[in-house]
Amino acid sequence: MKKVRAVRITKDVTIGDGYLVAICGPCVIEDRAGCLRIAAALAVIARDVGMPVIFKASFDKANRSSVDSFRGVGLKRGLSILAEVRERYGLPVTSDIHLPEQARPAAKVLDMLQIPAFLCRQTDLLLAAGRTGKPVNVKKGQFMSPGEMAGIIGKIENTGNGKILLTERGTFFGYNSLVVDFTSLPQMRALGCPVVFDATHSVQKPGGRGGRSGGRGRYAPALARAAAAVGCDALFIETHPTPKSAPSDGDNMIPLKNLERVLCDALDMHYLAGGK
Repeated sequence: MKKVRAVRITKDVTIGDGYLVAICGPCVIEDRAGCLRIAAALAVIARDVGMPVIFKASFDKANRSSVDSFRGVGLKRGLSILAEVRERYGLPVTSDIHLPEQARPAAKVLDMLQIPAFLCRQTDLLLAAGRTGKPVNVKKGQFMSPGEMAGIIGKIENTGNGKILLTERGTFFGYNSLVVDFTSLPQMRALGCPVVFDATHSVQKPGGRGGRSGGRGRYAPALARAAAAVGCDALFIETHPTPKSAPSDGDNMIPLKNLERVLCDALDMHYLAGGK
């Protein structure tokens, strides 16, 4: 078992040093005003709960179920909005990249790069992300075992970048369903990287509504508490003021008005499990 290598995201936020961190935000950037409104609320929640929050929103969702699905505002506009979030509210920012050529421009703005689960084995994408020198959060593919993530780590480390995080987001369990094996958290942590638990995508039902994915967001708070009790370094939670109107993943999101309570409960479990 390797010692966990803490990853510094900014001078004020480190993941893997015993403190619980939250990675929160809407699934996709819908527009500037909405994104800033959610970021403002998250900055208040971070202060009130006493938990560092990294703001997450995708500038492009390239893996939507349908060609007609809303994908976001695009790379240039999206990065501009995320830069404004960091400037106005002091929150670190992250977003996912889907193509190697997106890594360099994204790294100029983002504090952490995210690799989507479906793309977690794409060597060129991992190498491009690693070469930026930024922290890289890789979501474990729904089709992969915890131990197989060692190969992912090796690819990024090959670039000289050891700032790697691994995210559990559920494993395929038949058609349109996911199940969480909580032993994956200590298994991946044993590989030497901080581990993130994605509470909202773990209750997703991929393609469950035919042309789009469904989900059971009501179970996400319970899974967040369970992950904190088992032991994780950060929680990934997508949130929205009105999930039913969200253009992406609304069925599995936690309403923004409920987020503070969810984080407080998870933090209580974190403390009971021996966290700082």
